[in-house]
Amino acid sequence: AKRIGKTPVVIGDRAGFIANALLFGYLNHAVRMFESHYATREDLDAAMRFGCGYPMGPLQLLDLIGLDTAYEILDSMYRQSRDRLHAPAPLLKQMVSAGLLGRKVGRGFYTYDRPDSPNVVDDHLTPRSKAGEDGPTRQVRTVGVVGTGTMATGIAEVFAKSGYDVVLRGRSQEKAEAALGKVRKSLERAVAKGKLTEDEAAAAAGRIRPVAELAELADADLVVEAVAEDLEVKRGLFAELDAVVKQGAILATTTSSLPVVECAAATKRPADVVGMHFFNPAPVMKLVEVVHTINTAPDVVATVNAVCRQTGKVAVNCADRAGFIVNALLFPYLNDAVKMLQAHYAEAADIDTAMKVGCSLPMGPFELLDVVGLDVALAIQRTLYNEFREPGFAPAPLLEHLVTAGRLGRKTGKGFWEYN
Repeated sequence: AKRIGKTPVVIGDRAGFIANALLFGYLNHAVRMFESHYATREDLDAAMRFGCGYPMGPLQLLDLIGLDTAYEILDSMYRQSRDRLHAPAPLLKQMVSAGLLGRKVGRGFYTYDRPDSPNVVDDHLTPRSKAGEDGPTRQVRTVGVVGTGTMATGIAEVFAKSGYDVVLRGRSQEKAEAALGKVRKSLERAVAKGKLTEDEAAAAAGRIRPVAELAELADADLVVEAVAEDLEVKRGLFAELDAVVKQGAILATTTSSLPVVECAAATKRPADVVGMHFFNPAPVMKLVEVVHTINTAPDVVATVNAVCRQTGKVAVNCADRAGFIVNALLFPYLNDAVKMLQAHYAEAADIDTAMKVGCSLPMGPFELLDVVGLDVALAIQRTLYNEFREPGFAPAPLLEHLVTAGRLGRKTGKGFWEYN
């Protein structure tokens, strides 16, 4: 294989081998998500491209592969594994039966200008406008950011660079000032890389006011919470914000896995509460998941989408469900990779190589798990399992064992790989 310029990986004999076994479970999950009307096809695809750096979204990729081919692969995998996550989504079978096979026939999840063309054209599913482009929005000039960690300072930088006045609240004035210092250093790095001028960086830093009292957020039009990922901490903060922030202001949480509705329930204004899940590092990553609860007002969703556009972010919209879009699709795939390793089907290096070389993913699953943190991955997978009660979502025992042993990834020097 090496002599002809290929990268070999050694595996056992099982339906799907490595790449298909991991890839098609993820693709099937995306179809089920679309089938349940949880998110639009455009938002599902944008979420994985901008949130994970994937070259194509899952539904775009299925159209390229061919829906009939995907159905056959999944059916073969299911017959061998009897894993419900491999059972082809009913919508996939219906589309194959209807002859909607993807690009090769000019229509699949998307419609193309002709067979075998990559050019997508509008059809009956094409949104008339992005969420927030139609309908009323609220005025946002001042943004409050609560927190002093990496996410909070990154979000403060994003808003300040986009022309918003930012009130950055820390638990003490010293912490708030230190957080502003982190933003200044980040802006200096952007200047050094030629991404900002010195005047632009100075103007952005000048728009941020560090404070220690929540009362300083009283006149903010939008308050974004970026504190510890602990439900009781967030609920307590939302109750406090509800008491001090003006009526009509939007309260947003950056949670990646906790129920947004729980934060909303801690307030007397649940219609004004929304999720804004930024991705780290916030100044670099383009994606924001905009999460509406059953109570969130339409103009709140519209306003947050408009704010995201103003800051140069790509907003995708979804309901308040564990994992939102990205984590709900990404972490079961990572968990499946751990199960594959645990079963001694292939080595970690071969699995990582198969997904990077075979699927053009930016990182292999074990490289990514070590970056994310195995404890974080385990917590997210448990959340998904507890909400959906899907047996295939049960955390891989090997993942639990590594976390118990303190092998959490890069941050501890050992995870699936060892680091200096």
